[in-house]
Amino acid sequence: MKPLYLKDERENMDAIKKNIPQLLIGLSVIITAYVLGNAIQNRNRHEDAIAVTGKAEKTFTSDLIVWRGQYSRYAPSLKEAYDMLNADSKLLNDYLSSKGMKKEDLVFSAVEIEKVYRTETDKDGNSTSYFNGYNLSQEVKIESKEVNKVEALSREVTELINKGLELNSMRPEYYYTQLAALKIEMIAEATKDATLRAQKIAEESGCSLGILKNGDMGVFQIVAPNSSEDEYSWGGSFNTSSKEKSASITMSLRFSVED
Repeated sequence: MKPLYLKDERENMDAIKKNIPQLLIGLSVIITAYVLGNAIQNRNRHEDAIAVTGKAEKTFTSDLIVWRGQYSRYAPSLKEAYDMLNADSKLLNDYLSSKGMKKEDLVFSAVEIEKVYRTETDKDGNSTSYFNGYNLSQEVKIESKEVNKVEALSREVTELINKGLELNSMRPEYYYTQLAALKIEMIAEATKDATLRAQKIAEESGCSLGILKNGDMGVFQIVAPNSSEDEYSWGGSFNTSSKEKSASITMSLRFSVED
């Protein structure tokens, strides 16, 4: 005959096992209620705020221009090619000086040397490469605040073709040297715009605008005036092809509200 206390312990264990499903269900209900309660509380806390986005736009004219021109010479010998290129550089420098370009604004790049080969194929289809000569190229760059003067020069410099200089005139690039100050000014304007929007929403809702909880600055976009939306970029755009530019920036603000 088994001891009485073992029999009672076994009966208690059996009872506990039978009640485990009910205990688990009860525990799940408690956990669910706790989670939902916190979610509702957080949601209500989240809704006690006004989120707005302000924008600032400004058009301006570039105050710095960069123009580049490229030219090259080919000859069977390196010395011959270099002498011809050097003569072109002097011709170009004299021309730019005659147009009023300042010496300190002119930058001539290092000469690039390329060996040129020709390929011949015999009657059996075998190809052989032979050294043919040298192709030397150089670039001149003008960086100046005399935007209109350099802009006109970029169109007139092809006159040098009549003097035997085959110059490839690049499209000018336009920049703005006061960009940092402009950006700070526009951030302030966008913030002011967003704050006014939030105040108006609060007034219409019958509550008072509280403190600023957080703010996020959008990307700084610089495009040509009246450009298409395709020129805008998620990472920010910086147009250099247009002398006239249009800048924009957004500020997203979140304010607390008070009854």
